[in-house]
Amino acid sequence: MKLELEFGTALCYTPVFTINGVDADRYDFGEQYDRSPEIAEDYACGDMQFTRIPATPEVLAKYSITGPEYELVAGQLEAGLSFGSCGWCV
Repeated sequence: MKLELEFGTALCYTPVFTINGVDADRYDFGEQYDRSPEIAEDYACGDMQFTRIPATPEVLAKYSITGPEYELVAGQLEAGLSFGSCGWCV
């Protein structure tokens, strides 16, 4: 698998994300949202987290990856896109 993955300076996006030459969508691997918006300032995050979802045959075929490769990518997204509170956009 050829993975190109970079995380943005504002933490909550991937400006570079390709798998085996295919432009990748992080939402094929999980969901990302603020788990505690009520404790954050306007335009800030209280607890931003990325949580992986199970692989589907369609996603594995789309990127020509195996189940273990899917888990590797999902784990990197969890680590890079889960960062708790942030006021970068304030």
